[in-house]
This record gives sequence, C-alpha cells and structure tokens, in this order.
Amino acid sequence: QVQLVESGGGSVQAGGSLRLSCRVSGYTYGRHCWAWFRQDPGKEREGIAAIDSDGRTSYADFVKGRFTISQDNDKSTLYLQMSSLKPEDTAMYYCAARRDGMRATQALSIGGDAFEYWGQGTQVTVSS
Repeated sequence: QVQLVESGGGSVQAGGSLRLSCRVSGYTYGRHCWAWFRQDPGKEREGIAAIDSDGRTSYADFVKGRFTISQDNDKSTLYLQMSSLKPEDTAMYYCAARRDGMRATQALSIGGDAFEYWGQGTQVTVSS
C-alpha cells in the first residue's frame, strides 16, 4: 500500500522559510512523478511544483524563485524548500505521487487528476 506522509508545516512570519518533507513508502522504487499541491478553504487546489524520476522539475509561476522542489531517491523522500513566504501562501500543503515516468511539466499542467496517491496534508500559516 502506497503511503505519503508530509511533515514540516507550521507558522512563520512573512519573509520566513519552511521546509516540507514527504516520505513515500509502499512500492518498489522506480519511475515516478511526485508533486506538491496546496489548498486553502474556499479556494481551488493549486499545483505548486513537480519533479520526475529523471530530476526534471516544473513550477507554478507564483512560486518561481521562492520555492524549490527536490527528492532524495535513496530515502524515498520529497522536499519543498519555501522561502520569502507571503501571507497568501497560507494553506494546507499536500504531496502527491504517480508511479510512472510522466514528465514533471506535463503532470503539473494536468493538475491533481494526474496523481494517484496523496498525503494527509501539513498546514502552513504565514502571518504578516
């Protein structure tokens, strides 16, 4: 059973940084595409960034230059380094996974429907 467990959320002041982690388990490591999404109550889910098993990345315009997605394949862990945080970044952040070699750009452009597995989310709150 594939499981994704996020950690690292919390409260931070505007301009601060946080690093989210997502531990992926339950399947033999192979081709994959992993991503981060976020959702604030009353708003639509947003794709933030994606990374595929070849290390290619894709970002939403609103996080370019501020967020960095990375993966540690040996530990089956996905990361999201967030800096220069803004109050509008406040949301529940989710990691997502699919078990094939879809390119990160394509997966992120499709959005949540491209991903099979989801974590439970970790809350990020940015105060002004």
